Amino acid sequence: MTPSAPHQPDSPLIQASELHAALSGPDAGAWLVLDCRFQLAHPQAGEAAYQQGHIPDAVYAHLDRDLSGAKDGHNGRHPLPDAARFIEGLRQWGLTPATRVVTCDDAGGMFAARAWWMLRHWLGHPWVQVLDGGWQAWLALAHATAASDDGLASWVEDTLPPPRAPGHTGHLAVHDAQVLGCVDVLAGLDQPEAMRLLDARAPDRFRGDNETLDPVGGHIPGAVNRFFQLNLDADGRLKPAAQLRAEFDSLLGPGAAHTVVHQCGSGVTACHNLLAMDVAGLTGTRLFAGSWSAWCADPSRPMTR
Repeated sequence: MTPSAPHQPDSPLIQASELHAALSGPDAGAWLVLDCRFQLAHPQAGEAAYQQGHIPDAVYAHLDRDLSGAKDGHNGRHPLPDAARFIEGLRQWGLTPATRVVTCDDAGGMFAARAWWMLRHWLGHPWVQVLDGGWQAWLALAHATAASDDGLASWVEDTLPPPRAPGHTGHLAVHDAQVLGCVDVLAGLDQPEAMRLLDARAPDRFRGDNETLDPVGGHIPGAVNRFFQLNLDADGRLKPAAQLRAEFDSLLGPGAAHTVVHQCGSGVTACHNLLAMDVAGLTGTRLFAGSWSAWCADPSRPMTR
């Protein structure tokens, strides 16, 4: 019999103490941790770090290999993967309708948010959360609670986990309405009341300065800049929901969430703003998956430089 799906969690975030309690409890097998650590400049660094130490039984989700698809020169630097291939990967990782998924990284959630969005919003899996504070929060709590080095064994694993039994993913379905392409965004430029572009890149790249990742600097006309790192406190956790809501309302205006389309350089850090708005209760926003790297591939598209 197919297990019933869990209700949606109260928050898109989970704390390290909550995750440890879940993984130590009788229902540990119902949880799937995706380790999404990655470095854009060193694409193998995250997987190497995972092999050196990770949350017990976590599986590694590589940004380029698992969370992105093939590039064709027009679809951006991190296009969404083929949905059927990604769903099959999730099945091999043991995903079922009842699985509680937690994504984590060591970069404030910038890569974990991508995996969270793909499962929760793109494919509609009911229970997906991001580990607030990521790998650093996990290690900090481990060292705070472990009485000896041996005590860390329940927190950190340095061997690859055994293969999980394949799951069943028939409950997943692609939600096309959550994703916009270049044609959709171009049409939306004439309807600013219906589409508010929110660009998650650093302010200098938004202005067109110091562009090192894409061949053209600048931004889409009418876009508003919200650097994704502004969502974080000094300890690397997301700011409280009320504070995030006040900041987004101040930037976008109250009641504008349903018009917001998130973008960045390649559709990765844009998901962090989407996550932060969900945490703040500002739901219904969407993603321009190709983002600036897809947009600027066609010089005929309007650009502010």
